[in-house]
Amino acid sequence: MSPSGSPGKGRAVAFRGALHHIVRMIPLSVLDLSPVPQGSTPGQALRNSIDLARHVESLGYARYWMAEHHNMAGIASAATAVALAHVAVATSTIRVGAGGIMLPNHAPLLIAEQFGTLAALHPGRIDLGLGRAPGSDPIAAHAMRRNLSADVNQFPADVVELMSYFKPAEPQQALRAVPGEGEEVAIWILGSSLFGAQLAAHLGLPFAFASHFAPAEMHHAMALYRERFRPSDRLAKPHVMLGVNIFAADTDDEARFLFSSLQQAFLNLRRGRPGKLPPPVANFDADVDRFGRTMLADALACSVVGGPETIRDGLRAFVASTGADELMVTAQIFDHAARKRSFEILAREIEIPG
Repeated sequence: MSPSGSPGKGRAVAFRGALHHIVRMIPLSVLDLSPVPQGSTPGQALRNSIDLARHVESLGYARYWMAEHHNMAGIASAATAVALAHVAVATSTIRVGAGGIMLPNHAPLLIAEQFGTLAALHPGRIDLGLGRAPGSDPIAAHAMRRNLSADVNQFPADVVELMSYFKPAEPQQALRAVPGEGEEVAIWILGSSLFGAQLAAHLGLPFAFASHFAPAEMHHAMALYRERFRPSDRLAKPHVMLGVNIFAADTDDEARFLFSSLQQAFLNLRRGRPGKLPPPVANFDADVDRFGRTMLADALACSVVGGPETIRDGLRAFVASTGADELMVTAQIFDHAARKRSFEILAREIEIPG
């Protein structure tokens, strides 16, 4: 151990100070899956989402995103653009967007019109994250009348087509997105594999990685994206946002109790029994078999659960190990008041930049 005042101790103090500065300056955003708890309704879940959006806006969070999922009793944001319209009206400064729209489910023109409408009504505040997963099971995918044999390589072409609709219209242009053309809509590529990383790099777009539920390729995808990034008229240098589950409470024990709702929901989904968000249970880990513990450890590795000090130290370590440019925080917490409190504790401990 270096004696007090030695160069070794000075370097350690300087490193901790630099790390604290980095974490203080990283933007924090919110991914709200609009959870439907057991005993509640989608309508109440969406009203809770509006309340949460106002809350995190007041706390200084950068973005508020909702995600497209179908045939999921525990998620109320299926009609994502409609839900976002209500959130945008209820807020005034926070960026509002989709994290994301599953583009294979839609014609690019329709998405351009939907998000062009949002941008026309709320200038400078709209984000559009695009993913290639269906956001559903095969039954729901068929019900949406998708071409289930479609080539996955169509996704990049669809993204390019969608982006073209936001450009100012040319004289005699036959097909136009109105609203849409000339609107400022920030486009993101979402992914949980190397495919999205390569596409985002090729198109010069920001990249959001779904590390909050599929962290296996996180480091590889980030490295590939940054290595192959080509500057564009939308983005001069690579920008990576990582998803992370944050369950913050006044104590570590309370936070672990709240976290058990997500753990239960995830196991239920993987075992083919999806449903509404379960209430938390005490000592949940003790009742999970070895296979379940392994599944949860792998899928939810990018989670920070605990009281204020645990949250602060855990998030600093996560930022240091990943080098993320931005974090997208999600928290599937059963009790709405506890969910709001979690985001409040996080904002206090990390000191969101203004």
